[in-house]
Amino acid sequence: MIYIFRVTTGQEKIVSQMLEKKSKAQKLAIYSILVPENVKGYLFVEAATENDAVHLAQKTRHVKGILKQAIELAEVEKMVTAEKPAALTIELSDIVEIKSGAFKGDKAKVIKIDENKDELTVEFMDMAVPIPTTIKRKITKLFRKAGDEE
Repeated sequence: MIYIFRVTTGQEKIVSQMLEKKSKAQKLAIYSILVPENVKGYLFVEAATENDAVHLAQKTRHVKGILKQAIELAEVEKMVTAEKPAALTIELSDIVEIKSGAFKGDKAKVIKIDENKDELTVEFMDMAVPIPTTIKRKITKLFRKAGDEE
């Protein structure tokens, strides 16, 4: 079963490492420890028995407690699955508007997309000499698709 540990927010990764070492040292039947990125202050621990999970949590720094009821894997998958917004499909040559920062309100043409870093390289429309500038995708919003006219 999977047990939910309440932990100090921001300490999830450190606590998971401590729990892993403790489970190996005490030879507890702990199968996995999950640190979800989008769920702060909680860890998911897969253990053979509730007794193993409780024993693991006892006297461990930053562990505040265990939620009373164990949950199934399907419920964890629903909580952990990150959904990317489908509305923000920015492509090459699209016009974007900057939502924050020094260029707030400016419009720019997308000339390069870096999916790994979630960044866009853009050229601003209102500048006399267009200079390619790299910005985070999250500070932009789609203003106009490439083929659409004003």
